[in-house]
Order: sequence, then structure tokens, then C-alpha cells
Amino acid sequence: MKKIAFFAAALISFFASAQQKVADTLQNKEKEIEEITIVASSRTGQKIENSPQKVEVLGKEEMNEESGIKPAGIGSILGDISGVQIQQSSPVSGNSNIRIQGLDGRYTQILRDGMPLFDGFSGGLGVLSVPPLDLQQVELIKGSASTLYGGGAIGGLVNIISRKPTAKQELTFLANYSTLDEKNLNMFASKKMNRFGYVFFVGITSQNAKDVNKDGFSDVPKTNSLVLHPKIFFYPSESSVISLGWTGSFDKNTGGDMQVIRNNSDNIHQYFEKNILKRNTFDLIYQQNFSNNSKLEFKNSLSDFNRDFTSNENFLNANQKNYFSELTYTRPFTNTLLVLGADFQGSKFNPKSFQSFQIPAFENNSFGIFLQNTTKLKKATIESGIRTDFTNRYGSFFLPSLAGIYHFDEHWAARGGIGLGYKVPNALAAQNVDYSLEKLLPIDTQNTKAEKSVGYNLEFNYKKKFDSGNEIFINQAFFLTQISSPVIAHQTSTGNIDFYNESKSVVSKGFDTYIKGKFDEWELYFGYTFTIAKYNFLEGNDYIPLTPKHRAAMTGVKDFENGWKLGIEASYNGKQYRLDYSRTPSYLFTAAMVSKDIGKHFIVVLNGENLLDYRQSKKESLYSGNISSPTFYPLWAPIDGRVINLSVKWKL
Repeated sequence: MKKIAFFAAALISFFASAQQKVADTLQNKEKEIEEITIVASSRTGQKIENSPQKVEVLGKEEMNEESGIKPAGIGSILGDISGVQIQQSSPVSGNSNIRIQGLDGRYTQILRDGMPLFDGFSGGLGVLSVPPLDLQQVELIKGSASTLYGGGAIGGLVNIISRKPTAKQELTFLANYSTLDEKNLNMFASKKMNRFGYVFFVGITSQNAKDVNKDGFSDVPKTNSLVLHPKIFFYPSESSVISLGWTGSFDKNTGGDMQVIRNNSDNIHQYFEKNILKRNTFDLIYQQNFSNNSKLEFKNSLSDFNRDFTSNENFLNANQKNYFSELTYTRPFTNTLLVLGADFQGSKFNPKSFQSFQIPAFENNSFGIFLQNTTKLKKATIESGIRTDFTNRYGSFFLPSLAGIYHFDEHWAARGGIGLGYKVPNALAAQNVDYSLEKLLPIDTQNTKAEKSVGYNLEFNYKKKFDSGNEIFINQAFFLTQISSPVIAHQTSTGNIDFYNESKSVVSKGFDTYIKGKFDEWELYFGYTFTIAKYNFLEGNDYIPLTPKHRAAMTGVKDFENGWKLGIEASYNGKQYRLDYSRTPSYLFTAAMVSKDIGKHFIVVLNGENLLDYRQSKKESLYSGNISSPTFYPLWAPIDGRVINLSVKWKL
């Protein structure tokens, strides 16, 4: 890894010096423009305030700040958004998933640059390990988005947008160290010239195993990871762009008994889990703009994911390939924008070698055609869409949607929508609790059908700018999602995990309120989400476990003189039901950050997470049984405790 990082730094240094003369000329003609309000996930390129779809954007400024706070991934910043919950499903591997509006993480579709890459076997480990320094922005759609991107987006959608080259030479190095003994080295570079451009990212993370609560088991696994993301851009003409990219992500993590991790195993200390992950993703994007402002775009990606799992009792080496191809044509008219497209996507799973594993090789794929119409009226924008997906094993699905926004005046607006969705069954899809691989049973494709959903949303917005320079934006949203024939995990009498359709629905409903604004040079955000999520097929207590009814979050950031910046954060998680339907305590999570610009090129960040050191292990044991064969309880609160990190960033 050190050799790769050294070579990458030398290569980028060469590019920077060789292109400086060209850059001096181009910089006078072209300036970098950050368009954080432009929505890529809606396919229409609209600004947020005009989009009929409810989309929230974390822009380049947030990505830059997060890169100094949490350089290894975007999980922390996503968890700050109202209605979004980062659920850690394993205390041993650190596996996590993204839950939106109370629904399971398997109902959240994850995209990179509009292409689905994470699903099923490849959708858990590492899905949040995308370094923010490599990103332009992150876009979220809360509620059904299946009409836009096919099956899977029942609960919502997260679209991770990569950075693009600019005329100005960009070169950034970042080093970080935390009290959990996590070390990060990241580098990003980019440059756009007349007919050629490039971006290049390399990130290295080293994390030693930590037993925070001193129970003999790791609360943070030992991790070594490398992320490489080179991408080249060609500009054949002023109206066309071709990009070719590769993302390589290589991880090795080991968790379990601390003595085993330290190579001191004996007859008692034997328990461990080791994962070696290799993900190679190749993508091609071609975009052609025409004189009538129409656009033709082709996207293609192929992702190869390999997981080598070993424990003291089992091993599995398996591979999953994800593939995606899409062709879209966008045509604007006077007050209308049409998007016509077709895509083919799927995944192929293959267990190559194993000791105890019951799921055979299988493949899920679909072909979809879609049409979206956006009509702009005097005060309103209406967006309607239809999509039909044809799947290889579960039939076809018709997915209409309708959304609209109405501006009453310059301050008030209302937005609402309805959309259908579906999700094909997959025994390897991410769950709120990780099940042992050897206990998973394959899907009975003859008797199990796909899940179907209908989602509604309604919201009201108020915004105002004051003469003093202060401004405020208030969003009050209501949501309801109903999933029929839900595929639910059940434990059999032999201890295996079977999946089959329940006769009654899963329902998540509630409201989401957030306020953001600028007051006396403070950028402030407050969000509160009230969620009632239920398994209607259960008798008695039917609330979905590990789902807080009340969640709130607030952040505040202020720039001071001489390059100082202060940030504070707090979040509240209400009581949750455990799997046995006993109730957990509520808890408060707090964090703070201070940064200092040193000269023109250096930024130093001191950040503290979970300052109150709230941990689940302070309230209960994290496992039952003995140290040789533990059974870990589901997680409802942090387990890694208070963490302080210091980062130094150098920018050209």
C-alpha cells in the first residue's frame, strides 16, 4: 500500500507540473462553479426548490468538511439527516446499512453516479466506506423512487456523486489519526484541459482492533483498506463528454476475541471472524448534447465483488457480479421536459468454496423501460412517470408515479407525490441484524413472490431572507409507505433462517420536520422525525424492532476571524424495542469540531465524537454464552465510545 500511495503521489505531481502552463491560460477563462443545488437523481437537472421530487443534497462544502472529520466514509454525515438511520448490524465486522423513514436497509437503493452497484451479497460490508474527499455531493430521495431506477428503492435512494475535473488544478492530501488508533491517508487530484481531463483518488485506512468495554471482544475490528479511483474524461467536442473509470476497494477486517486477533488463541479463546473483500468496478458514461438542448446519455457499469469469509467454525469464498446498462434521451420543449429511457441491470451470485453454506448460485436481472414528463406551469411543476420492469424470475411490474410542487408565493410552497415500488426476494440482502451465513436458507422461488409497495409524501416549505442577511427554511413533511407481501426472515426449529411472504403488510408512517438557516453568521440545522413502523402480521406488539419512534438532530457551524471554524452537533434517539420487545433507554449523542486555516494551503481539524461516551455496553452486555461460543445481541446504540481525531489537509 505504501508503494502504491508513493507512486500515485509521484504520478500526480508529474501531471501537475506538466500541465501548469496550460492551466495558467485556462484559469483566466474558466472558473469552478459549485452547483450543490442541482439534482442528478431526478434525471431532470432541476434545482432543489423547483423539483417535484423530495430530494436533499449534501454538497461539496459538506463533503470537504466531512473529509476532515470522518475521512474513511460517509456514514456519519448521512446519519445527521432527519429520517435517516445508520444501523450497525454486527458488532464483530462493523457491518452497517442505511435505513430511511423506519424501513429496513434492504429497501434503500444505493447508487454511484446514477448506477446501482451495492445489492444483495455486495450490499452490506463496505457500503458506507466511500471517502467524502472523492465526492462532489450526496443526494437522497426519501420515499419510493422505483419509477426512476427500478426495484429496490422502496424506502428511498442514496446517489453518491463523484467529483469531476475543473480547469483549475486540484491537489489535496489529507492525514488523520484518532484515539481509536485509526489512521487515514487520502489524496485527490483533478485537472481539465481542452480535450482531456482526469480525477484520481487514493485512500488508505489502518484501524487496530479495540475492546472499548473490556469484555474480551473487539468493539472495533482490525481493518486495513485501500481505495483507488482513477477516472479519465474525453471531450471530443464542446457538446460531448466520455468518461472511463475504475474503482478498486480492497479491505481486510478481523473481529472477535482480542487474544485471537493478537495471535494468542488457545483452547478457550478461539472465536473470530475475518473478511477479505475485493471490489472492482468499471464504468463508462457517454453524454451528447444537441443544438435543441436535448441530450443523449449512455451509462454502463460492471462490478465484481469477492468476499472471503473465515471464522473459527466456518469459511465461505463467494463472488457477486453486478451489471448495469442504461440509455436515456432527454428532450425539452417550451414548458415540458421529457425523459425516455431503458436499462438492463442485475446481479449474479456464485459461492466458489465453502464449509457450511446452503444457498446455491443464482441470478436476478431485469429489463426496464421508462418515460418521465415534467411540466412547468406558472406556479407549479408537475412530474409524472411510468415504468415497466421485466424480471427473469418474478414477472413484470408496472410502476407509475406522480409528484408536484406548487409555489403559493416567494415564501410558501407545497410538494406531494405517490409512487409504486417493488423488491425481489434475496436471502443475502442486508438485514437489521446479521445472521450467520451457514444458517441462511435459499429463497423458494416457486412459492415466494416479490414485495410490492406504495409510498405517499406531502410537505410544506417556508423560506425567508431577512435584510440583516439572516435566512430561514422550514420543511414539514408527512410520509406513508405500505409494503404488501413482505419477505421476512424466520428462524426454523433447526435454527436455520428461512425467508417467506407474510400475509399482512409492513407499514411505516410519520412526519419529518427540519429547520435550517443562517443567524448571526451561524449555519444552523434542526431535524425531528416521528416514525411509527409496524409489522401488521404480528399479534400484540407489532412495532418493528430497533426503530426509534422519536429521533432528533441539530448542527451548528460558524466561521470566525483568522480562519477559525467551530461546529457542534447533537442527536437524540428515543426508546426502541429489542427483538424480545423489551425497551431500550433513549440516549443523547454529542459531537464538536474546531478547524483552523493555516496560511493558504493547510487546514487542521480537531473533532470529537460521542463526547458523553454513551455506549450500549454501559447498559447491558453485548453478548450471551461463553467466550468460546458467544451470541451477540442486536445493536441499538454506539459501542465504540468517545473518539477524538486530528486531521491535517493540504490543498494546492
